[in-house]
Amino acid sequence: MNAMQCPHCGYNGSKVVDSRPTDDGRVIRRRRECEHCGFRFTTFERVEVTPLLVVKKNGNREEFNREKLLKGIVRSAEKRPVSMDAITNLVDRVENKLRSLGENEVSSQQIGEFVMEDLVNLDEIAYIRFASVYRQFKDMSVFYKELKEIMEKDKKKNQDNSEEK
Repeated sequence: MNAMQCPHCGYNGSKVVDSRPTDDGRVIRRRRECEHCGFRFTTFERVEVTPLLVVKKNGNREEFNREKLLKGIVRSAEKRPVSMDAITNLVDRVENKLRSLGENEVSSQQIGEFVMEDLVNLDEIAYIRFASVYRQFKDMSVFYKELKEIMEKDKKKNQDNSEEK
């Protein structure tokens, strides 16, 4: 017997008649039947996600906002050959990394680092744009240093690929 109160008669027992995943497998929809009066009703079961707080540079805390992160990455990839699916997948990977840390709070710096680790492989121009805002480049020398590091990684990657052939 499942302890689920019937919304019709208040009896604290029902059986599951049908069960199916919804919302891309994140939620399970269950059709139940009251064992007392036979009334059928629907329940939804989902994993409880604990709120994740972001500690900003100034010490303020705010709840992690997936949409805010998505918008920031979309802005950096504007007019670049980067699909919305690729950006959404990047945000998924970053959110999963953050949640796998097992912490209730994470710094905005950590989020930025996770984004940049992935973004550099997706699109170098989008990476530079994101990094320029995230790292708040103070002058051209810092910007140039970042650009030079990317160019060296790219050059090394191309050398490694040509040696494999």
